[in-house]
Amino acid sequence: MQTVSSILWRRLDAPGHDACRLERNATAWQLDGAAVFRLEDGRIGQLHYRVRCDLHWHTQWGTVRGWLGGSAIDLAIARDARGHWKLNDEAVPDLSHCTDLDLGFTPATNLLQLRRLNLAKGEGADAPAAWVDLDGGGVLSELMQRYERTADDAYAYEAKRFDYAATLRVTQDGFVRDYPGLWSAEA
Repeated sequence: MQTVSSILWRRLDAPGHDACRLERNATAWQLDGAAVFRLEDGRIGQLHYRVRCDLHWHTQWGTVRGWLGGSAIDLAIARDARGHWKLNDEAVPDLSHCTDLDLGFTPATNLLQLRRLNLAKGEGADAPAAWVDLDGGGVLSELMQRYERTADDAYAYEAKRFDYAATLRVTQDGFVRDYPGLWSAEA
């Protein structure tokens, strides 16, 4: 893998940071990152993540390893060619319409959806994702999201599940640099 770009974020709603790099080889794109943070309930977490996509930005697999409070986290997520998802080798039903993997503890995975959608200014699209819920014990469930490109570096974003809507500002490579109320890029 060759590094294409990297970024460092500061978490805004709680103490924390996340560092990520975007990598590429002849057959795939990959995100490789690490997040450290404290949740509202006081638990501290340290998680390393990796997500691999094909050249068209369709998620193939992802891993999340580390710890959250006193619990070890070791998740392996896979999506097969027919769109079926597995979490730690167990089938997860009702997610085959989800193309993207969303790791809720990092802004890194928004890049995957934005690159795959490749929206022109004024265009919008729904992007349902298989979402990793660490607070729920590491389950995989649907997260309905919507993106609308409003400028070269801006997208109107909505995730109704969390009653969240904001304008996301992105870097030239597609990393979110300003995620209002949640994350801000430092480098």
